[in-house]
Amino acid sequence: MRVYIEEPVYPSFTLTGVFTEVACLDLLSGQCLQKHLSDIYLVLLVILPDFRLVKTAELNPNKNYILGCHPHGIMSAGAFACFTTESCGFSEVFPGVRASLAILAGLFRIPFFREYIMFAGLCPVSKPSLVHLLSKSGEGNAVVIVIGGAAESLASSPGVNTLVVKHRKGFVRLALEFGADLVPVYSFGENELFRQLIFSEGSLSRRLQDLFKKIMGFAPCLFVGEHLAIMPYRIPVTTVVGSPIPVPKRVTPTEAEVDHYHGLYIEALSKLFHEHKVSCGLSESHKLRII
Repeated sequence: MRVYIEEPVYPSFTLTGVFTEVACLDLLSGQCLQKHLSDIYLVLLVILPDFRLVKTAELNPNKNYILGCHPHGIMSAGAFACFTTESCGFSEVFPGVRASLAILAGLFRIPFFREYIMFAGLCPVSKPSLVHLLSKSGEGNAVVIVIGGAAESLASSPGVNTLVVKHRKGFVRLALEFGADLVPVYSFGENELFRQLIFSEGSLSRRLQDLFKKIMGFAPCLFVGEHLAIMPYRIPVTTVVGSPIPVPKRVTPTEAEVDHYHGLYIEALSKLFHEHKVSCGLSESHKLRII
């Protein structure tokens, strides 16, 4: 016998990925199947941003997808909240689709932190890992990749909408190889969560950042938030999932095919941004810069 304890829905960020809106207790075994909301969670509701997931089109659970998430921001908090936890109700919004957030492979080499991100269900953004998700795990898989990566994080600043995607085509080639539809995703408010000290191009500090990024794979950002300067500002983050772009399966895609679908993706991403920017808190004058 099981009792389902209904809790108020709080669309907020969760640090461990195990807090949910529903706590299920098995009265026969006494085993707690899902963690109940704790006092710590209630504190987090006060100091963490409000995360929301917006659906613009259906995702067929009989297909696989590559979701390109933008912008990176400082921590990709919107991507983590929406696609790694159930705080935004992804499984209810897209029934039958399993989201897997792929992050920098080097992070899995850090002791203790590796165990945390594995527990949270993250996977490395490496070719073997992505191939497994798109070919060995059946259908209904949505691989989420933050396309801009470390280079985009260095451009993260409130009021700035700069995306590093113009010359990033590997995810398009992968989509063609496995016939996975491409889906643009934009997290409005991601760049507003922290204020970053941005160094000018060519300065010594910027060159040191670029050198560190080249060696380690990620960039050291100097940023500040609120609540002891380490927590994000309480700015709503709205993650909008766009319409899928049908992609045919090509075992060996040509450069022309990659360029074609890359162009379609950028066009769909730009359209998604401009159609939703006002409803998500930006002014009509905000521009999207793609580099």
